[in-house]
Amino acid sequence: MRTSRVILTSLAMLTLAGCASQADLESVRRDSDEMKSRIFTLDKGLGDVRGEVREGVEKSLAGYRQSLEALQKDMAATRKGGADLQATLDSARVDMQLLTGKVDDVRIMAQKPADDVALLKEDTSKGLADLEERLTRLEKSLTEQQKKAELTQTPEALYQQGYDAMKGGEMKKARELFFKFLELHPKHKLAANVHYWLGETYYSEKNFEQAILEFQEVIKNFPEKEKVPAAMLKQGMAFREMGDGKSSAYVFKKLVEEYPKTEEARTAKEKLRAK
Repeated sequence: MRTSRVILTSLAMLTLAGCASQADLESVRRDSDEMKSRIFTLDKGLGDVRGEVREGVEKSLAGYRQSLEALQKDMAATRKGGADLQATLDSARVDMQLLTGKVDDVRIMAQKPADDVALLKEDTSKGLADLEERLTRLEKSLTEQQKKAELTQTPEALYQQGYDAMKGGEMKKARELFFKFLELHPKHKLAANVHYWLGETYYSEKNFEQAILEFQEVIKNFPEKEKVPAAMLKQGMAFREMGDGKSSAYVFKKLVEEYPKTEEARTAKEKLRAK
């Protein structure tokens, strides 16, 4: 712009001077046109520069806005995380206070006098001693009652109980009752029968040796009783079951000789013939 003003001033001065030639005027015009073209080019370049600057600024502003938004999101997340952490810390403080209270309660209980524990032990021991004493008295009373019941029970009733148990197949129970009978009433008129039935319980279980011994009790200690022939017959049969034919034959022959008219003697003869 300054150059244009210089040219115009020069033209005016030449015109005023009246000494300017046509060639000079043409030269001045060319310089003027060239100058205008340069000015136009400069203005266009300046406009492009301004556009680029404006675009760069806008891009920078957009990037800044994005960065600002991201920063704001990060700050919000940080605030939320801080709030959650604070809530957790507050909860932990409350739990710690509760735990501290429980610890204090335990400490107080642990500090109670040892006399309370000793008193509790003493009361417990006394209670156990009283209970044991009561149990002992009850057991003693029960034993006495059982003994009284046995004494007041008639021999015939006890014998019948053993017999019924044997017929019912309860051999062990029958023996227990029969042995109790012999313990309480060893000289009773039914004692021979009791020994015989004891032998029968052993015989039914194939305990032939024990059966022979019980039958021998009848034969030896109660020779006048009617159960003797039956005891001799079963004793001979027990010997035969054991494979002792000689002893079996001896008992059968003795039975036939001593009690020839009995049913047991007839059975013994048959067994002797069948040997």
